[in-house]
Amino acid sequence: MAAPLTFLATCDLVALVRGRSLETPAGNGSTVGWVPADLALSSFGAIWHENPFGSVGDLRLRPVPGASYQMPKKDGAGVMTLLLAQQVLPDGSTWVNDPRAFAMGALEELKSEFGIELIASFEHEFLLHGAAYDGSAFGLDALRAVEPFGSELVHLLRENGLEPENWLAEYGVNQFEITLGATDALKAADHAVVLREFVRDLARIHSLRASFTPLANPESVGNGVHVHLSLSKNGKPITYDPASPGNLSVTASKAFNGILKHAAALLPFTAPSQISFLRLQPHRWSSGGAFIAVQDREALLRICPVNTSGATPAEKTFNVEFRAADATANPWIVIGVLARALISGLRDDREIAHIGATDEPLPRSLTEAIASLHQDPEVMSWFPKELLDTHLGIRSVEAAALENLSDAQKCERYLNVY
Repeated sequence: MAAPLTFLATCDLVALVRGRSLETPAGNGSTVGWVPADLALSSFGAIWHENPFGSVGDLRLRPVPGASYQMPKKDGAGVMTLLLAQQVLPDGSTWVNDPRAFAMGALEELKSEFGIELIASFEHEFLLHGAAYDGSAFGLDALRAVEPFGSELVHLLRENGLEPENWLAEYGVNQFEITLGATDALKAADHAVVLREFVRDLARIHSLRASFTPLANPESVGNGVHVHLSLSKNGKPITYDPASPGNLSVTASKAFNGILKHAAALLPFTAPSQISFLRLQPHRWSSGGAFIAVQDREALLRICPVNTSGATPAEKTFNVEFRAADATANPWIVIGVLARALISGLRDDREIAHIGATDEPLPRSLTEAIASLHQDPEVMSWFPKELLDTHLGIRSVEAAALENLSDAQKCERYLNVY
């Protein structure tokens, strides 16, 4: 009988889950050793040799209370529990470069300064290859073609408290989407980390291959990670105001204006791969410009519709969707930079000047986005220097590894990783 194992997991700057396992009886109170330079691993495995950590130092992976998940059952294998963990110093104190600590700090500041809690949900698109036949876009036949994967995925998510809302076949060939219910933003990011592993693991069990790559090839439909955001204060939603432009309350308008203000500088963290910007183009229904608009899928920020046919009050479901993210981005970093941008907007105390499509472009490459970041000292200041340097150093490693490849070849490399 295979021994049950507990895997202590962190999600690194290239959004890959790494960690170490223990025999399960060690339980939630155990920690395992970790290495600071592990943060400098690139998507393709090469480490950024100029990273600030080098061979020096040690960390511990400490389980996050309440973040315990049961991996899919596999014939002939022992039960495995996945525990999300934070990277802490050997004395148990916070390591400032830990991505989850980065998100926690931003969310705590949003609450302490403005009394606002961020509510979020992640909407994932991914490819699933290996079914007996390809179904049609949004089709029942596509869902049935991958059964029992879909029904088992929904059950697995629900059993682990991830609250699945929708499971559907998407527009692209072999493309699917899974959405989770809204919750506090840190937990939403935790769930995004876990969901990707559930999907990949369950697909392997069913002899399928799942990939969250932004693009399988330059001409294909892209896979986005749309992040739905709303604001709450004293337990009450404060994003909605039917008398205001776009139904955005004054507070929400000021907050989301911060995302628009820093839009270009956010992208190296929310869409950080060499192929992310092949997807973020006009007319691809991803994010064609740095604007906010009502129900426009070309917008960076899409004001989502309110379902007025049900009994749930509009203010409880009203949200704004950030559309310029993908699964090469760490969910904790994504939530952290979005929360920091909301704080920036609230501090600026200026409402959104225009709701609707504009010709304000987004960067058209990661190189352009990183240049925009360097021109935005405020965003640079949000990060501990080592964390920022490491994030950008990894991107230089990946750029060098892909330098002589075509866009199609670059897409293939990321397809095999994500």
